[in-house]
Amino acid sequence: MALIAGRSYVSVAEGTRGMSLRGKTPIHSSDGEIIGVVSVGFLVQDIHAEMWQRIGVIVLITSVIVVMGALGSMLLSRSIRKDMYGLEPKEIGALYHEREATFAAIREGVIAVDSSGVITSLNSSARKILNVSGDIVGKNVQEIIVETKIPRVLRTKKAEYNDELFINGQTIIVNRQPILDGNDIQGVVSSFRDKTEMIEMANTLSDIKSYSEDLRAQNHEFTNKLYTLSGYMHLGLFKEAKSFIAHETSMKDKQNHLVTNYIKDTTIQAILVGKYGRASELKVDFSIDPESRLERLPAHIGDSQIISIIGNVINNALEASLSDNQPAVTVSISDYGKDLIVEVTDNGQGLSADLDHVIEKGYSTKGSKRGYGLAIVQALVEDYEGFLEYHRFQGETTVFTVYLPKQLRGGQSNDSSAHL
Repeated sequence: MALIAGRSYVSVAEGTRGMSLRGKTPIHSSDGEIIGVVSVGFLVQDIHAEMWQRIGVIVLITSVIVVMGALGSMLLSRSIRKDMYGLEPKEIGALYHEREATFAAIREGVIAVDSSGVITSLNSSARKILNVSGDIVGKNVQEIIVETKIPRVLRTKKAEYNDELFINGQTIIVNRQPILDGNDIQGVVSSFRDKTEMIEMANTLSDIKSYSEDLRAQNHEFTNKLYTLSGYMHLGLFKEAKSFIAHETSMKDKQNHLVTNYIKDTTIQAILVGKYGRASELKVDFSIDPESRLERLPAHIGDSQIISIIGNVINNALEASLSDNQPAVTVSISDYGKDLIVEVTDNGQGLSADLDHVIEKGYSTKGSKRGYGLAIVQALVEDYEGFLEYHRFQGETTVFTVYLPKQLRGGQSNDSSAHL
């Protein structure tokens, strides 16, 4: 067919050596004539042998690649699991959601940066305290907090705790913890909280303790009076018992008349009644100036804050008056003008000659772990744009006067109906 038709073809035929695969193609002259034919043949068994040999090589190479890939995958998986502390992807996802929920629940501001000082995460409390919004993650922390000391922790690799920092007009308490991998710094996590909130919590605890002591004092005095009355009755001294009851009733009516008729704010009433009991236990003559007048507290003055202010000043006066043979404390409260004025007078030995140190935190002439009451009062009074005066007069009389504006410069109303 190659000679006659001039076409190439392949055929399978059996020869003397067995089945073979043969291919034939014509040879053409320059004129296009067929002048010959080329024939090539391969035994089928040789072709099969070659195929199996090549398949074996391919299978061997593939097996080696698969084994190496498996070993590489195992080593890579082990390395990744080590980097991920042996956690599975599902567990990592759960931890991520848990972290986001934890960040949202924490009232403290939390901000984390990497080793370059670039912010990697921060919670909503941090945004509120720092007064920032928008996309903050990915920016350098010094662009957001100019006064930050996080770069110092990145350099020193040492944690810092309870550091005070003034940011955006407020004092915050900051903790900074480096993230270390061996000796390599990976970043820093910083938590912070408004110092004012911490002071308020401390004041609340102090107020609860003060109320507890006042109630204990009232209970103690009431018990003593009951024992006295019981003694009169047991001895048959009915006239004396009647006189004792009349005297106590008269004193209580006088107290209630001053407190309830001229002091309209229930919080101030509670403070004064409690201090009556405390003074009675200490055997201090405690009185309220009959000229005192007070309507409801201005709306911007919180109950907890006014309790701390008045309570600390009165407590200080009660303790100071004990140095006199006839201790006495007088309280005057008025709101006639633009200020709420609280004046507390005692007949103790008076203040130290170095008056400038009286309101310093920790300063006290009464021993260690004292000297915080007036410092708290000063801080709270300043928060309300007021001021504290203290004077010592001849005759060993000391007067503390607190002035609190009934309306702040920011325009907050002193409408008493808003005070709860």
